[in-house]
Amino acid sequence: MSAINTVFSWFMKKRFHQIELFMKYPTEVQTEVFDYLIHAAKGTAWGKQYRYDEIKTHRDFAERVPLQTYEEVKPFTERLKKGETNLLWPGEINWFAKSSGTTNDRSKFIPVSREALEDCHYKGGKDLLAIFNHNHPENTVYDGKSLVLGGSSQINTFRKDSYYGDLSAIIINNLPLWVEFRRIPEKQIALMDGWEEKIDAMAHSIKEEYVTSMSGVPSWMLVLLRRMLEITGKAHIGELWPDLQLYMHGGVNFGPYRDQFKALIPGDTLKYYETYNASEGFFGLQDLSGSEELLLLLDYGIYYEFIPAELSASEQPPTYTLSEVEIGKNYEMVISTNAGLWRYRPGDTVTFTSLYPFRIKITGRTKHFINAFGEELIIDNAEKALAEASRKCNAVISEYTAGPIYMDHGTKGGHEWLIEFERKPASIAAFGAALDEALKSLNSDYDAKRTGNLTLNPPLIKPMPEGTFYRWMKKRNKLGGQNKVPRLCNHRDIIEDITAIPEAV
Repeated sequence: MSAINTVFSWFMKKRFHQIELFMKYPTEVQTEVFDYLIHAAKGTAWGKQYRYDEIKTHRDFAERVPLQTYEEVKPFTERLKKGETNLLWPGEINWFAKSSGTTNDRSKFIPVSREALEDCHYKGGKDLLAIFNHNHPENTVYDGKSLVLGGSSQINTFRKDSYYGDLSAIIINNLPLWVEFRRIPEKQIALMDGWEEKIDAMAHSIKEEYVTSMSGVPSWMLVLLRRMLEITGKAHIGELWPDLQLYMHGGVNFGPYRDQFKALIPGDTLKYYETYNASEGFFGLQDLSGSEELLLLLDYGIYYEFIPAELSASEQPPTYTLSEVEIGKNYEMVISTNAGLWRYRPGDTVTFTSLYPFRIKITGRTKHFINAFGEELIIDNAEKALAEASRKCNAVISEYTAGPIYMDHGTKGGHEWLIEFERKPASIAAFGAALDEALKSLNSDYDAKRTGNLTLNPPLIKPMPEGTFYRWMKKRNKLGGQNKVPRLCNHRDIIEDITAIPEAV
């Protein structure tokens, strides 16, 4: 182990002890975060509007400040983009994370303060390394380079000193020196806009590097790794980077991609660690090797509330604090952050798997589900059922999406699944049957609607030609970065748009 790796390990051990503190005293740490946020923002326009100087408890906060969606925050964001200060958070906001749009907008622009960047987003990456170092003390990950696959950044047209882009691009643009000196590729390539040109430039620029860790969204990392093998002629990534030890991934469920990574990176030396990092904040990370649970991060300048999922359709439903949540229930998450998002609903749903420490699983999005017939199918159900069907039928899924088949003139409804297989099952019918049985076992509402084909017909599986989802994302100018294929939709717009994509010539 090199001297630099030894020093790195020492710093990581110090941070791990701080992680243990919020694991041991979660409610006390969250109370401290709450008090800090309220005190910091009481002099802002928002703080004055809701009289933050009079707020002492969570009850005061919940009674005084309404729950917010992006539509309510947008007028403030527009003013921030034009240079107004002290609106949602003290001082000036120069960075805006661009994420997927809402009903009314193609894109959302989430404010990112200096505090959010340093005390939340950077902290998440550092903490994952601290946990990895604790779980694998003999690692040499800091001896090599870290491959970071991020998005692009664009100059904000409102102000020359302010810019927006994928969150990953904002992070790359502002990385501390201790991270930047070991990150690849060079910034000029990392922030390129053209995704296909960027992948090719990245592959050529890093093929001779000594890489020991990598991070990025799994779907797009696969594209880069396959391009690496094409241009180097190597059989697998292990031949290229024999000391690759850590892959930090997030953005999508890793299950459908696991077998594809195993094929490209055989053996068991590479450790996979999941992060839960959104434009609005860094919420969780995997602290147990091989686990699917995520440790909820409590000292990141984010105060959490939770809405029972059955009440999430309401505009102002009641919220629960951490001390009130239960294991196994589905909750919509509500956050207040050190970037000035107050009682904000990012749209994610989670379930708690542990209350000491607080660990969660991401179950889906409030807008990504199928409930056309009362079946209440969520992403968590879909991912688990697809994994079971793939196991039974020896299949590997590359990408997928699903939507309803509406009842028409006395016919029953159903679900249509567009699936691009990396390895096709021997029988599509058998795969569909296995998926159907798995969904029944996971979701009692789906099971009830499927009983005797009462309301729902069996799922319709439609295998898609190789590259269909890639061509669809390219058509929508959504290649790369943090762009993801929507998994479940309660309408047929996406299904019909994808099926209209022509096959590659």
